[in-house]
Amino acid sequence: MIGRDSQQPPAAEGVTGGRALDWLLAIAGGVLLTLMTQANAVLARHTDAFYASWAAHGVGAVVAFALVLLFARRRPAPVPDAGRTPLWFYLGGIPGALVVVLSAVAVNSELALAGTIALMLTGQVVFGTAADHLGLLRTPKRPVTGTDLAVAGCVLAGSVLIVLGGA
Repeated sequence: MIGRDSQQPPAAEGVTGGRALDWLLAIAGGVLLTLMTQANAVLARHTDAFYASWAAHGVGAVVAFALVLLFARRRPAPVPDAGRTPLWFYLGGIPGALVVVLSAVAVNSELALAGTIALMLTGQVVFGTAADHLGLLRTPKRPVTGTDLAVAGCVLAGSVLIVLGGA
């Protein structure tokens, strides 16, 4: 069986073993992202998008701290050849706060939840493909393939159908 530490590319593994768990975790993350987006949009409707972002990140910080206390190891496992983590890597909360604000505004527009999530997915696929190609933020470099472009096109086309179809 081909494992995660294999020299073969992940696509060669298929959906087996640990990879199936990875898929389930990613799908669960997508569901949670959608639930978070909807909850923040409703909160923004009753307050405003900035307060919704602040509240979401405040509650999220408390939950994250509790998870650290419950699950963190006393000493992190060493990462070979990782070097020091640049301080700016800790600024990931900035785009997170903006995502909450922007998505709360978008969900409360004609796009609604499905249209907002579909267009967010389009942005994620396009940026993710570019980040992989350029090696941004220490992402392993991977050339853009025809399949990548087809996937991005399909996601965009699906997003347009959701938005224009009135879902």
